[in-house]
Amino acid sequence: MSEYRPRVISLTKTPGHTFGFYLRLENGEEGHLVRCLEMGGPAELAGIRDGDRILRVNGAFVDGLSHSEVVEMVRNSGASVTFHILDEASYKQAKAHRVTLSDTQSSPAPNDLAEQTLKSKLCYLVKSSTGYGFSIRTVKGMPGFYMTNVAPGGVAHKAGVKDNDRLLEINGENIESSSHNQIVDKIKLAGSSMIFLLIDEEADEYYKNKRIRIGARLPTVKHLPHKPRIIDITKGFDGYGFMLREEIEQTGHFIKDIDRGSPAERAGLKEMDRLIAVDGQEVDGCSHEQVVNRIRQSGNKCSLLVVDKDTDQMYKLGQVSPMLFYEDMMDSISPPSYTEAINLPLHVQPSTQPERKEELKPKLCKMEKTSNSYGFHLNGIQGVCGLCQVVKGGLADRTGMEDGDMVVEVNGVNVEMCHHEEVVDMIQNSGNYLEMLVASKSVYDQLKARGVTITRKLLEETHAQIHSTEDRQEEKHEDSRPETPTEPSSSSSSEDSVDERF
Repeated sequence: MSEYRPRVISLTKTPGHTFGFYLRLENGEEGHLVRCLEMGGPAELAGIRDGDRILRVNGAFVDGLSHSEVVEMVRNSGASVTFHILDEASYKQAKAHRVTLSDTQSSPAPNDLAEQTLKSKLCYLVKSSTGYGFSIRTVKGMPGFYMTNVAPGGVAHKAGVKDNDRLLEINGENIESSSHNQIVDKIKLAGSSMIFLLIDEEADEYYKNKRIRIGARLPTVKHLPHKPRIIDITKGFDGYGFMLREEIEQTGHFIKDIDRGSPAERAGLKEMDRLIAVDGQEVDGCSHEQVVNRIRQSGNKCSLLVVDKDTDQMYKLGQVSPMLFYEDMMDSISPPSYTEAINLPLHVQPSTQPERKEELKPKLCKMEKTSNSYGFHLNGIQGVCGLCQVVKGGLADRTGMEDGDMVVEVNGVNVEMCHHEEVVDMIQNSGNYLEMLVASKSVYDQLKARGVTITRKLLEETHAQIHSTEDRQEEKHEDSRPETPTEPSSSSSSEDSVDERF
């Protein structure tokens, strides 16, 4: 039985999010199947693959249990769960040979993706009447400065500091080559608040063994108390209802003059919020006109990353960009971790709009990645070609990709005959830019039924030209042109500022 060795994989999810996979039963398939892995989600990063079978949940053998029982066990695991997992081929072979899977020996999962999940951390400390509640020590024979005597419930403890965390920066300044006295002086001069960049024992040991310099890697901001806000706005009849202003004496682009009852107010924008990004693209360093154009190009809806005054000051103290928050958020967005419905088909919600003739064309979705996720994942069910599920508000959603779209090309390469794993590898290896030719399931099926080869050329062909490939029959069609959105108006409120109405 040595050839059947389950992998032991532990997953941890952040509050309000999931493990990034579906747990399913399927007709004609045995076992509890892992499906619909989110690219860049906790499950995929830990090495779980589509079609894997879950044998144990937190040590309990589940292969003979019902689907609902296993779902309940995963639910009751809280933020962390440990699985014993067997790959699809080994599972089927074991079943064919009637191997008792409860007796199989496990083997640890490779941790070659650890550096994507082990991060340094930013911690914001505001001094209380009793101080910060920590000490700093050095260890003989070991370089670096370490946190110690972290008082439970104290300022440092509440900020996310732990004993044996190694100190890397104070207020954005690297201190690794400083002396103990210099560090003490920096802390005293910091006043009533400061930001530490720290790395915990586990991550520190991992990067030291790999001889990787942690300082070059992005830290997590999950411990910081003040959070940037992602504001999703849909344009109303008379615009978004706010003014974008660039103050001469202040750096950045600011939200001003929010109309009462406007889409901006309902979405949660506040007076003097500073705009950090539009649709995931950072705007610090952009001119006023460039930011205005980005908002205009969003069409009738846009996603804004903003910070209030307290949040802005905190990030500036650490000399880091609030885009780190966006990176953390995009990394953790994931689909439901499992579905209770057995063999639940993927579908698109029926439209309530009047029915109109569907245009038989694919879509070319161009994405420039600003985080570890493009905001979609592929359903790898056997016999189904690249069926997409899209994270609402994510990058893919904003480029026009929809749930149920079929993937036809990845970066110009046709993938209709490729295996699920091959397509995933192509996407993951595409770097920071990705082009996907996709088509809705309905359009895909109709074009295939007509014998039409789906390529980018169809984007330039008319509806009638596509239909003419089938028996050369002419067919009438409607020319449906989207209404041109109303452009935001530009105005200048005073000599000391430049602003823009949306």
